Amino acid sequence: MAEEQGAEGAFEQEPNGADTAPQAGIISQYVKDLSFENPNAPAVYQWQGQPQIEVDFNIGATQLNDEIHEVALKIEVRSTLDGQTAFVVDLLYAGLVGMRNVPAEQVQPFLLAEAPRILFPFARQIVNHTVQDGGFPPLLLEPIDFGALFMQRMAQHLAEQGGGTAGEIGGEA
Repeated sequence: MAEEQGAEGAFEQEPNGADTAPQAGIISQYVKDLSFENPNAPAVYQWQGQPQIEVDFNIGATQLNDEIHEVALKIEVRSTLDGQTAFVVDLLYAGLVGMRNVPAEQVQPFLLAEAPRILFPFARQIVNHTVQDGGFPPLLLEPIDFGALFMQRMAQHLAEQGGGTAGEIGGEA
């Protein structure tokens, strides 16, 4: 039974197993670069007071071939107290995203909003463990609404009529 025919909306298989349904998903994910700096050790462990934590992030997408893209999530965390650095974490976490039969207008939202949402919990865990392994208390990054950030960046891009790049988004958390 190569084809089904019937009521309106019934599924029809394409001949020879061709599949035209949209498909997208994470193929693999990996650490591309990880750096931890503790420039004031061991004195930093004697400091009194609450450090200030700054978090910056950036998302980039690169097309590798017709069906595979790399989405990279760069997270930079800096902890300072009284102008001195307690620690710095730089993480570049990436995933290979497979996409087939996805409408062109849906590619960018998936790559810059949905894929980072999928990757972020894993990157967050790596940052947390790295900070703890450096001798500091756990650091759980706040969740990021990548969908809202994407929509904000697109609105800003449209308002500027050509300013910025469509292949990256970034911000501070």
